[in-house]
Amino acid sequence: MSGQPMPHEPSGQTIAVWEAMRSGPLPFLRSRWPLRSWAYLFSGALFGVGVLLCLAVLVALGVVLSVVGVGLVVLAATALLGIPVARAERRRLRLIEPTAPADPHGPLLDMGPWGRLRTRLRESATWRELGYTALLAIVFAGAGLGVTVLLAFSGMLLVSPVVVWALAPETVMIIPGRAVGHPLAALPFSLCGALGLALSAYAAGLLAGAQVRTAWFLLAPREAQDDHRVIELTRSRARLADAFEAERRRIERDLHDGAQQQLVALTMTLGLAEMELGAKSPAAADLVARGRGEARRALDQLRDLVRGIHPQVLTDHGLAAAVAEVALRNPVPVTVDIDLPRRLPGQVETMAYFAVTEALANAVKHSGASAISVVGRLEGDRLILLITDDGRGGADPDKGTGLSGLADRMAILRGRLLVSSPVGGPTQLRVEVPCSA
Repeated sequence: MSGQPMPHEPSGQTIAVWEAMRSGPLPFLRSRWPLRSWAYLFSGALFGVGVLLCLAVLVALGVVLSVVGVGLVVLAATALLGIPVARAERRRLRLIEPTAPADPHGPLLDMGPWGRLRTRLRESATWRELGYTALLAIVFAGAGLGVTVLLAFSGMLLVSPVVVWALAPETVMIIPGRAVGHPLAALPFSLCGALGLALSAYAAGLLAGAQVRTAWFLLAPREAQDDHRVIELTRSRARLADAFEAERRRIERDLHDGAQQQLVALTMTLGLAEMELGAKSPAAADLVARGRGEARRALDQLRDLVRGIHPQVLTDHGLAAAVAEVALRNPVPVTVDIDLPRRLPGQVETMAYFAVTEALANAVKHSGASAISVVGRLEGDRLILLITDDGRGGADPDKGTGLSGLADRMAILRGRLLVSSPVGGPTQLRVEVPCSA
């Protein structure tokens, strides 16, 4: 059957039972597909009749109780009936298809019953499932019962010679107005039964395939829903990154304007105290000088900490200058070749900077490299960084080398990390960050 592929349709955009029917009459009739189709339709007919009764009862109650206001709640519950029916149908679909559609509904957050009800009623998947429920109860259940009746009647005709033989010499009324008194006289009816079985097998296959395609169309997630979820996830990750950036800047500002200035003031105060003591108390002056030295070291460590949180050179001069400054402090010689035509968005520069610093730290700690190179270019709308070292190689994210955390950091802006590290080296990390993320 030709046509446009459905969203999330089975692999190859085909219906398995229809493909089996194309193989020819004998292979199809000898296969398990007729049995599976009959089982699928018969179980669906029984299930559909039960669903029809539930729909009739709920709608009748909703109409009757609408005069007292409770009917609206009952009718809302009727609209939600399609959700459990669709869940059961997705499971029952495995009788006839190797795969089943995924649940199209989004997660329910921690909210009350009314909030959950409003969330489900606002989803288009709920109304598509209700439509499928109505089709199942009215159309597919009736068609399934019709195929079942044809199957049962064909089976009776097929075994008619055995029935005549068992009841002989009395005549047997196989069809109204036609009495058969000998098994051989019932053979034409048996032939009609065989043809009826073949007809019911093909009818079951066609109907089961149509129901499968309808189920995939109405019960599977839509691409628009997936795109919406991806957009929401991307926006939430961007908001999270913005929140982290704002918190980082607050901490940096507090350290710079608070603790750092207090240490500077403490150093100056200790210097004045040392000058006042002078020769009056050499021992006390020596202690004050030692305290002043400790304060200076604490101030240097605090400045390094602030620089590690977010270097000022990154804000003022961009990624290339910040990476060059890191390279000067690195114990292993680092060659930096970052040529960018313009300043990149702040989040991209921050992400790339910390990716480089993490990669350099890993190379120094684990690779035993004697030289490292950092190359950065802008290709289209993506920042590409290549960090290469001549170390021993064998870098594995599963061994706790920090690569998995670096990859997680990249994922915040929909970037990715590619690692090439054969045993014996060299190791190359390719960092790709989209500038429009």
